[in-house]
Amino acid sequence: MSKIYDVCILGAGPAGLTAALYCARASLKTVVIEKLAPGGQMATTASIENYPGFAQGIGGVDLALSMLDQAQRFGAEVIYDEIHRLELVGPVKLLEGHGGTYQAKCVIVATGASPRELGVPGELRFRGTGVSYCATCDGALYRDKRVVVVGGSDSAVEEAVFLTRFAKEVILVHRRDSFRATPILTKRAMRNPQITVKFDTIVEAIYGDTKVTSLTLANVKSGEIETIPVDGIFIYIGLQPNTEFLRTIIELDHSGYVVADQHLSTSVEGVLVAGDVRQKVLRQVATAVGDGALVASIVEKYLSGVTGHDQ
Repeated sequence: MSKIYDVCILGAGPAGLTAALYCARASLKTVVIEKLAPGGQMATTASIENYPGFAQGIGGVDLALSMLDQAQRFGAEVIYDEIHRLELVGPVKLLEGHGGTYQAKCVIVATGASPRELGVPGELRFRGTGVSYCATCDGALYRDKRVVVVGGSDSAVEEAVFLTRFAKEVILVHRRDSFRATPILTKRAMRNPQITVKFDTIVEAIYGDTKVTSLTLANVKSGEIETIPVDGIFIYIGLQPNTEFLRTIIELDHSGYVVADQHLSTSVEGVLVAGDVRQKVLRQVATAVGDGALVASIVEKYLSGVTGHDQ
């Protein structure tokens, strides 16, 4: 049987890595299990301008790797695996992954959230060949091309601006008549000569052969339909919490986010939550980091009472 960790953290985004740093620094035997790569949504952002301490901004990947290095420097173990079965009742939790079985006295769920899909014809067919959810990852593939960005949030507007570094034209499509993005980002997009904005508009279908070549847009007020040639489409319409594997195990809200109290404790004793995956009003790198620090402090006190660790 596997060794028993003090705490197992699911997810290596900013919440999970901050929790790992604090737990490891408190001399807790800490493991982070991540199924993809460190950073989560943070790592898909070209430049993070609203995280304190970086006056000129910092690349999402750079910040993620720095957080990872810091957590590992204090002794946190990082394993790349995907958990598919959990037994969370009792003093020792059992987690089974494709690469091994893990045991821990505490579990911190920090699995974050993934981009929502439009759900239109052609989206899944052309995913990776013209349909993308990450401008940072794929923007360079569209040098001198024409692309569409869908959404009205900070992420959508910010990534539309980022894509103008590569694409010759960016069409920003939003189903409402104004953006939800902050004024500073909205002004930046509206003043960019490479960006064309289409309000009150939705994507109805995506077309192509081996890759995306066009898409159909519909105006929700006038009913006007148009098909335009494009080389790619970037979708930023919100997030879906990564909690499917927890659906019958801990309490989730109607949207699938983990329900927790003010101490970040879930409906199962010894299982806590941090970051974008929990029910909360603001999802930012800064709030995820705050969650990570708080949940680590709570775990340390919890284990002190159960196992005698020093506080």
